[in-house]
Amino acid sequence: MSKFPFDAFADVVAANSKFVSAFEDENLTGTARKGLAIVTCMDSRINPLAVVGMKSGDAKILRNAGARVTDDVLRTLVLATYLLAVDRVLVMPHTDCRMASGDEESIHASIESKHGIDTRSVEFKMVTDQRAALAADVESIRSYSILPKNLVVAGAIFDVHTGKLELIDC
Repeated sequence: MSKFPFDAFADVVAANSKFVSAFEDENLTGTARKGLAIVTCMDSRINPLAVVGMKSGDAKILRNAGARVTDDVLRTLVLATYLLAVDRVLVMPHTDCRMASGDEESIHASIESKHGIDTRSVEFKMVTDQRAALAADVESIRSYSILPKNLVVAGAIFDVHTGKLELIDC
């Protein structure tokens, strides 16, 4: 007996079947052809490859809530730079982000009041100043001791309503 929850994923399975029928192997490798890694938010309004005019195989995409540079992002960038041809990183949070619309305590209170779950043991890395957080995240990549010294790191805020990248001096 299968433990896969087919009923809950019927749409995904059907869509994949359709995808497979038109799939053509492009013989891509695991490397980033354009040498780029993008750290961005999990927000489904963002198609990071389209935003920068690239396609599958061109860049590595690292996503999390708020596009924050965490220990896991740094770990992944170490692998991407030394093994997967990444030589530049764009940290790309976005406008209208839930992670930039309050403080840590307010998000915990919201989850507890709506769902009865105490999440205070989790740090969500909320930001009250998106530009300052972006600058700090860019600096954390630049100063991470085991990343290559020649790694080029930049920050930009993606506008979910216009599609434009606002380049930020970090």
